[in-house]
Amino acid sequence: MDSKVTQISREDLEELREAFNKIDIDNSGYVSDFELQELFREASFHIPGYKVREIVEKFMAGDTNKDEKISFEEFVAIYQEMRSKEVRETFRKCISRRDGIRSFGGTSKISSEGTQHSYSDEEKVAFVNWINKALADDPDCKHLIPMDPETDSLFKSVKDGILLCKMINLSQSDTIDERVINTKKCTPFTMTENLVLALNSASAIGCTVVNIDAQDMKAGTPHLVLGLLWQIIKIGLFADIEISRNEALIALLDESEDLEHLMSMSPEDLLLRWVNYHLKAAGWEPIRNFSDDIKDSRAYFHLLNQISPKGDVDDEMRIDIDMSGFNERDDERRAELMLKQAERLDCRQFVTPNDVVAGNHKLNMAFVANLFNMYPALNRPASNGIDYTIEGETRETRTFRNWMNSLGVSPHVNHLYSDLHDGLIILQLYERIQVPVNWTRCTNTAVNTHTPYTLKVLSDIGDGEKVSDQVIIDWVNNTLKQGQKDSYINSFKDKSISTSLPVIDLIDTIVPKAIKYEMVKTGELTPEDRLNNAKYAISVARKIGVRVYALPDDLVEVNPKMVMTVFACLMGRGLKKADG
Repeated sequence: MDSKVTQISREDLEELREAFNKIDIDNSGYVSDFELQELFREASFHIPGYKVREIVEKFMAGDTNKDEKISFEEFVAIYQEMRSKEVRETFRKCISRRDGIRSFGGTSKISSEGTQHSYSDEEKVAFVNWINKALADDPDCKHLIPMDPETDSLFKSVKDGILLCKMINLSQSDTIDERVINTKKCTPFTMTENLVLALNSASAIGCTVVNIDAQDMKAGTPHLVLGLLWQIIKIGLFADIEISRNEALIALLDESEDLEHLMSMSPEDLLLRWVNYHLKAAGWEPIRNFSDDIKDSRAYFHLLNQISPKGDVDDEMRIDIDMSGFNERDDERRAELMLKQAERLDCRQFVTPNDVVAGNHKLNMAFVANLFNMYPALNRPASNGIDYTIEGETRETRTFRNWMNSLGVSPHVNHLYSDLHDGLIILQLYERIQVPVNWTRCTNTAVNTHTPYTLKVLSDIGDGEKVSDQVIIDWVNNTLKQGQKDSYINSFKDKSISTSLPVIDLIDTIVPKAIKYEMVKTGELTPEDRLNNAKYAISVARKIGVRVYALPDDLVEVNPKMVMTVFACLMGRGLKKADG
């Protein structure tokens, strides 16, 4: 911890930790300029704009590593430097008086028992309504859906793990083999299994689950539940706001811009550009954010009018947006009239009129992302001699990117190579896997992106020392033999791995009865059989507590690097069991 942090009293430090947790809206462990401004916007005190800017700018100026986010250590150091008593008092008042924010104590040791946390009622309502609609027809969720957005039913509904598993699959299909989810007469043990499966699967799609465990979800710890659900929902909302998956986004390319720059943009930035593309067509001024610039709903009226179906495609029903509410004098009434038009497009989600008028960044961004997914109203432009060849990220690249994000690196990694060009993310990874890093020697040299992950996996099973491939292979074969299994591998390129049977048998040896062999295909296998076996193997591995980032296709295609990580992670689980 920074020496400056240790110079203040324990009482003051606890007060600052409480303040930091309250500002850290997205539970990321960092505070951004937006979150600081959100605090003052939601405070029930009337603070002059210049005073808000003074405090925010003071804090952001103390961002020592210039990552546009403030750690707790930076937060404390900056606070100590704020000599003005008036500023300190203003800040303290804002911390203690936030509307729509509920506070509660921590639960499990891993989630900081005894500390105060907070959550947003607006987010809870938005997420409940979204989940109710998404899972309305799922027979496995009939005992949970619909939830009441006005109560705390959400926090009770996650405890059996089924809802989380289902939402993960809605965000990234086939992440979890649903045959592995315990859906019948759940016991405390099978609920925990579901939650472990959900958390490991969430990690595999890029959610940060550091300091969250199954007990937190069982207890329905509000800020952790909402934080995890937001990550899952956001991944689903942003999945297609990526050029290699949606080439119509090329239409957003500026005349003086090259495609590479557009491809390097984050989903949030692409979403903002999409809105402005349609606002320009409407003759309306562009917006710069999803908070202050959308509060009057007028940009939304124009956006809805531009993207609504025009009936010029076969079987498409024309929907004309009623713009009469555009001139309504009252902001909240105007927002309600706008949302009624969004409802006609089946897109009234995430925001209430108050959320629009308050400029709730997170919920307004979700509202717009859903509009994009439903009605992008974009066409891929003609090439006109321009090379628009799009190369999407490889499966391996996506796996490493998700692993990085699951560790909570900052900023979030959207594009592996462009986002890692300065080496700072790589250095964070080495620090997280406890490999010493000399920050003074940081360079822009490209780093082999799979190296930190491989080091982490191999050092976990070697007491901090990297183990060799042969050590893992020998352990796998000896364990299979002890379990009286017929499977055997000669290397990580062994063709038998494409059936997933060596992985499945190894899991059953490590945790007897974890595998339901009636679900496993043997003998002459079709490509579909192999893929289904792989999906089952990966999901059961995660269910028994193995944090596997490899994908089913990695087993089917026998990708040796990723196959090694699967067996290495299973070896870690087996050794952990052997140790007691």
